[in-house]
Amino acid sequence: MLQMLQHDLATDTPADAEVRRRRAVDAESDDSLRVHACHGPARQVEVLRDVITGLLEDDPTLEPRDILVMCPDIEAYAPLFSAAFGLGEEAGDFAHPAHGFRVRLADRSLVATNPLFQVTLGLLDLAAGRVTVSQVLDLATHPAVSRRFRFDEDALEKIEAWIADAGIRWGLDAEHRATYRLSTFEQNTWRAGLDRLLLGVAMAEAVVPEASGGLDRSHLGAVLPIDDVGSGDIDLVGRFVEFADRMQACIDALVAAEGVREWMDVLRAGVAALTSVSTTDAWQSAQLDRELAAVADSARTDTRVRLPDVRRLLDRRLGGRPTRANFRTGTLTVCTMVPMRSVPHRVVALVGLDDGVFPRVETVDGDDVLARDPHTGERDRRSEDRQLLLDAVMAARDHLVITYSGASDLDGSIRPPAVPVGELLDAVHGLADGLHDASGSRIVCTHPLQPFDPRLLQPPTPATFDRAAYEGARALSGLRAPKSPFLTGALPPMPDAREDVALDRLHGFFANPARAFLRERLDVIPLREEDTDLDAMPVELDGLEKWGVGERILHDALAGVHPDHAVRAETARGLVPPARLGDRTVEDVVKVVRALMQAAGPLRAVPARAVDVTVGLAGGRRLTGTVTGVHGTDLLTVSYSSLSAKARLRAWIDLLALTVAHPDTPWTAHVVAKSRGGAVHRMWGPLPPTAAAEWLADLVDVRDRGLCEPIPLPPKTSLAYAEAAGRRRDVGAEDAFAARDLAAPIDAARQAWETNRNRADAFPGEHADPSSARVYGPAAPLEVLLAGSGADEDWNSEPTRLGRYAVRVWEPEIAGGRRV
Repeated sequence: MLQMLQHDLATDTPADAEVRRRRAVDAESDDSLRVHACHGPARQVEVLRDVITGLLEDDPTLEPRDILVMCPDIEAYAPLFSAAFGLGEEAGDFAHPAHGFRVRLADRSLVATNPLFQVTLGLLDLAAGRVTVSQVLDLATHPAVSRRFRFDEDALEKIEAWIADAGIRWGLDAEHRATYRLSTFEQNTWRAGLDRLLLGVAMAEAVVPEASGGLDRSHLGAVLPIDDVGSGDIDLVGRFVEFADRMQACIDALVAAEGVREWMDVLRAGVAALTSVSTTDAWQSAQLDRELAAVADSARTDTRVRLPDVRRLLDRRLGGRPTRANFRTGTLTVCTMVPMRSVPHRVVALVGLDDGVFPRVETVDGDDVLARDPHTGERDRRSEDRQLLLDAVMAARDHLVITYSGASDLDGSIRPPAVPVGELLDAVHGLADGLHDASGSRIVCTHPLQPFDPRLLQPPTPATFDRAAYEGARALSGLRAPKSPFLTGALPPMPDAREDVALDRLHGFFANPARAFLRERLDVIPLREEDTDLDAMPVELDGLEKWGVGERILHDALAGVHPDHAVRAETARGLVPPARLGDRTVEDVVKVVRALMQAAGPLRAVPARAVDVTVGLAGGRRLTGTVTGVHGTDLLTVSYSSLSAKARLRAWIDLLALTVAHPDTPWTAHVVAKSRGGAVHRMWGPLPPTAAAEWLADLVDVRDRGLCEPIPLPPKTSLAYAEAAGRRRDVGAEDAFAARDLAAPIDAARQAWETNRNRADAFPGEHADPSSARVYGPAAPLEVLLAGSGADEDWNSEPTRLGRYAVRVWEPEIAGGRRV
């Protein structure tokens, strides 16, 4: 079929009807021409890998040097070829046979082969943009820059944390923001953030007396120090600030540059100041100097250019260029489609002939007079690409393989081939009589999205050489085994189960029993996805960010700092919106803080102190720890958060520990938290020491059980169940609505576990917690907490396991607490 196509193309005459009838083509055996429709570029390379491997296996005389792979854009496909071919032993036990091939990528751009050119273009992008955090971090993580300033992974991670703490977002300084008409706002700039970082080396962010006799945050002028700079980090701070200063000096020089030679000199000096290469890579610096000097020498000394012109000039200079392809060297050659590349090979593969990509469209340069006013007979990129396709077809001796994106890899929508490929298929359909009917199954091969699709296992032989994909397809086509449970039974007690219990460990367990089991027993920390935008200035704070502002202002207020000073500190941190946007946010926060301080005022008359507790438990164990926030006989917790189940349990546990450790003192616990009306106050105690000892022993026993297996005790869900169960007991079984009340605890628990619909802005319930999802599965229903109950879990008559634990833990707290 390929030879017939080449004959018709060479003679430029389609065969007549008699010739087409004489051409007998076996639809099953003729594989000289194949077109593969795939889902996206990555799948094209995977399919080509299997096709080439199959050709090499079928023909022992065929070698990799006899194969030529061409694509319109070598830079787009180079990483895909590097991952699909030539990995060798790095591919592991399930390596594809193609990983043993030697592959050479020709016609690469200088940016891909010399990393210093990446820094050059990065500096131009910084000079043309806002100098965002992501841009600067990308530059700092470049290997040559990291080598120059000794930035390892730990250093870069610490630098990123400092940037977030300093509130840096974008802009060198206020003057640099003048282009965006924001020159009056200094916050969130690199200068403001670096000043905070440098001040943090000399002083800590602490509460200190001010000249007027009050308390204020330590600061120098309008600069607030960062409180996370240790003495061992001073050297890193110096290196990072030096990097930022050199970067800014280069950007300022680029903005002021005019002539082409001046531009190239600034770029050369900037790259030299920011990078360092090893002795073996010294050629990179020499090549950079040589190319920039060539650009400078190519222009007149009086030529004035702007930054976009320089970027366009370097893009052309550093872009992919035809280089020595080194054909017939024993390697499989991958090159771009340029003239004089279609050297005859036994196998020619064309990759990436997608509609809209091929023929290639070149952006019109405003300085190109020919492009502005084209005439017939002048160079046309699209016509040249059509000729390159014909040259590639004529260069194939035995096999021609074409791949294109026949479907979207996002939504699966069907996409047509490029127009020249469609015309080629039309020409193939006219080669012989009857060929058009069989062309769908013989010429165009449609591939599934995934390499492990079960359709690849259809007889007679699998359509892949990828062993990992083959095993995956077998697994998908076989019987599905049910997912094994997280645990088939309780684990034995921990080796230190009879040792002392730390009070903070008890707090941590009841804050999230599932997380405590994973961390303390299995040493597993579930990952949390964090979506942070380091480049955007805060304009409107979300709930979590507003809580952070409120918690810090409240903390300062409790320390004696005036609210005006606390608000000034928040502005200096750069974590609130600028100007009036921030004033409105801070005013709402300060209003709530004043309500909290007013509600907690009578309890704070006595200075706070810390009380050490040591409680004897059964079996010779002890509960030890320190309770803070004790004012006289009152344990006080003031929080900008709402009155949550975790805060209630924490105060309750501290009260039990104080009561048992010091039974002669009438201890009370108070929690003042935020509410819609301003503040809510809940208190507990005094408690009888004997009952407190029993309740504390119950909590320790629950923790011991929770470290052997996950117990159904999520704080919000169990509290909702226990409160509804208490109301049910108050109603009594003789009430007419007793049947409805029996289901009320489960309904209340379901509301807290699955969706929390009691809030106007509904948010996922506790089943979305990463630890709960790890233990019970994603979006697990409430029934996973209700089923099962051990023989020794008969502390009460609740019909569910969740109910038994919830009532055991929460019933004393609910009975002993009250709103004030």
